[in-house]
Formats: sequence, C-alpha cells, structure tokens
Amino acid sequence: MRNSEVAISIQNLSKYYGKFQALKEISFDIMRGSFFGFLGPNGAGKTTTINTVTGLSNYQEGKVRIFGYDVTSEYVRSRPLVGLCAQEFNFDPFLPLHRMLTYQAGYFGLPQKLAEKRADELLDRFQLTEKRNMKYRTLSGGMKKRLLLCRALIHDPEILILDEPTAGCDLELRYHIWDYLRQLNKEGKTIFLTTHYMEEAERLCERIGIIHEGHIVKIGDKKDVLKDQTLEDVFLELTNGK
Repeated sequence: MRNSEVAISIQNLSKYYGKFQALKEISFDIMRGSFFGFLGPNGAGKTTTINTVTGLSNYQEGKVRIFGYDVTSEYVRSRPLVGLCAQEFNFDPFLPLHRMLTYQAGYFGLPQKLAEKRADELLDRFQLTEKRNMKYRTLSGGMKKRLLLCRALIHDPEILILDEPTAGCDLELRYHIWDYLRQLNKEGKTIFLTTHYMEEAERLCERIGIIHEGHIVKIGDKKDVLKDQTLEDVFLELTNGK
C-alpha cells in the first residue's frame, strides 16, 4: 500500500445535491488500526461522507484517499481495501446466506475455494452457521445485522466502515455488536463508525469527529471532544435524536 499509516485521508471535501451543499470543505485523517467515531444528528452529513469514501457517491471538490490511493482515479486499488456495513438490509432475496457471501467475495476477485472458506469462517464467527442454507428473509433482525457484518468482511478488508450499525437494535444485540467490533479492532482492522449514540462512541472509539450541517465542528481524542462544553447544543441534538 502506498501509505501504510494513514488509512483514510479526506481533504477539503465538498458535496452538493443540486444547490444544497451537504459537505462543506471537510478535512480529517484516520490512522491505520484506529477506531474512529463520526458523530452527528440525522442529516448532518455522516452517510454522505461514507458514500464518497466508498465510491457510492461522487463529489465536486476535494480529495479522498484510501492508504494513499485516490478513490476516484485509483478505485481499482482503493475499493478492495474497504468493507462497508450499511444501514439497509439490501441482500439478494433469492440466495441462501452462504452462496450470497461467496458471490460477494467474487466481486473482489477471491477464488471460489477461498471465498467458501471465508464464508464458513464468518458464518461461524457470527453464529449463523445453522442458517447457512436459508434465505435472509427468514432471519431475525439481529441475525440480519450480523449478516451485514459478514458481507462487509468477506474479502478481509483493511478498513471496516459502519453506518449506524446498532440503529434499531435492542440493548443485548447492541452489546454483542460492540464486542464484535472491539475484537476486530484488536485484530488490526481500522474502523470508521458513524453513530448518533453518544454512549456507543464513548465506549468504542479512540478519536471522535463531530459533523453538524455539513461542517466538522470538532475532531480529536475522545475525552477532549466529549468534555468540550462549546458543543453543548450539538450534543443535545444528538441525544434528542436517539
């Protein structure tokens, strides 16, 4: 990889939807192996930022790089380095879980035997082995959340990006997902987590960035950000958005 220290570099990024500016020259870096939390109320720009990093959305100004690779001009290099766990359950409704995961691995060039092995390992890790030949519509909500993580990890990416992964989860499932994420981070995965749950960011993340109305209003070590009293209005909006 071109740059082994900076996992994600976002510089002066601006994104427009027509005349509406969703992102306003935001800049920050996420270091390799770190656990970064990206907080903001609904509509602040969290998902838009993720979409630009993962290539799901274009942007008008700025630069986004994954380990030094430009996500637009060098997407063949950058995209396999990232696994995305989105909010929606956008699975193929006709495929059983194991086959769905092996097909997903094929998009990243994994040979069939390796893809099947990875699918077996992930289904076992996330306690879905007994469901391997079932279709996703038969799963509970919690199982679908775990399947999202399996799919994001099937090609063993360096970076895991999670867009509000515990939204709508009950407390028990939320704690289980937190345990999974802590372990993945210990194993060396760089994790970029968006959330509007203050407790989630406080328990999991080392560094936190706060985005509000398309602006980065604060970024730094967790303790420094959470004790900043100038962010009281944003924190209140986050709390009310749970």
